[in-house]
Amino acid sequence: MPPPRRRLPPATRLPPRTFHSYLPRSHRTYSCVHCRAHLARHEELISKSFQGSHGRAYLFNSVVNVGCGPAEQRLLLTGLHSVADIFCQSCKTTLGWKYEQAFESSQKYKEGKFIIEMSHMVKENGWD
Repeated sequence: MPPPRRRLPPATRLPPRTFHSYLPRSHRTYSCVHCRAHLARHEELISKSFQGSHGRAYLFNSVVNVGCGPAEQRLLLTGLHSVADIFCQSCKTTLGWKYEQAFESSQKYKEGKFIIEMSHMVKENGWD
């Protein structure tokens, strides 16, 4: 017979981790590598050919479970953009940024889109 389970006092119990949005298990998804919060469905992926601050990154049409910092102007590889850092709402890790405004006409397609660096995400659900 196994020993009885001890219950921790309320002050030392960790609260359950909940996310604002859960993506369907039937879809291939990207999750935060640090806490496994869902970030995006594979269908929202626009491009795998982007460069983040610390390596390769993916461009997504929409994401979930992320917060957005204040917008600031940055000179990126493709010109001047107004971007806002995005972070995981669960573990607060900075994941990438959101393109708020592009100042060159050839870059306007990025407005409202999200960059997530590959080092901060993991593939889940049916990637065989």
